[in-house]
Amino acid sequence: MKTSVALAALLLTLTACGSGDDEPTAVDPGPQSAAMPSAAPVPAGPVRTVRLATVLDTGEGAELCLGPVAESFPPQCSGLAITNWDWAEHGQEMFDEQDPVRWGTYAVTGRWDGTAFEVTDTIPGPLYDAMAPEPSPTPSPAASYSDAELESVAADLRALPGAQGAASDGTTVTADVLYDDGTLQAWADEEYGAGVVLVSSLLVED
Repeated sequence: MKTSVALAALLLTLTACGSGDDEPTAVDPGPQSAAMPSAAPVPAGPVRTVRLATVLDTGEGAELCLGPVAESFPPQCSGLAITNWDWAEHGQEMFDEQDPVRWGTYAVTGRWDGTAFEVTDTIPGPLYDAMAPEPSPTPSPAASYSDAELESVAADLRALPGAQGAASDGTTVTADVLYDDGTLQAWADEEYGAGVVLVSSLLVED
């Protein structure tokens, strides 16, 4: 009998505690993954390619290919639509042609608005003398991942806005993107730990 009374009193107490106006406090689920950016950053001013890029025209308009290029003849790639390319301005000796396809390698400067690229200057591959870049320090990864985990990270990063490829070297993952103003790198640092992912921008401010 005493046990029954005690249980009844406990139930009344719990009911009273739950009948107030305050909503119950949610349990903190812990750290949550940051949502992957849904749009690629767009540069505010002129940009240039960090290395020679392929300009390819299959007869339907020139494209600036910053990502992988299939080594076929003629080559194959998919890139940024160029609004103002004129092959007559680039000299027959500076590009190859297999009718109707034309292609060549160029260091390109211009404006990218997120939809199309307007070229303002080019240096043909045969005339391009790239200066050796100053080595930049590579941060030590803040977290350790297995090879399988790094491969999974690389697979995820291929879905980044503007991604052109991602690969692991066994310690870090390098993700090539069209352009990054720091937004994508900041997200990757938050998601995977600083230094685990290196976001490489294929277009940089001129």
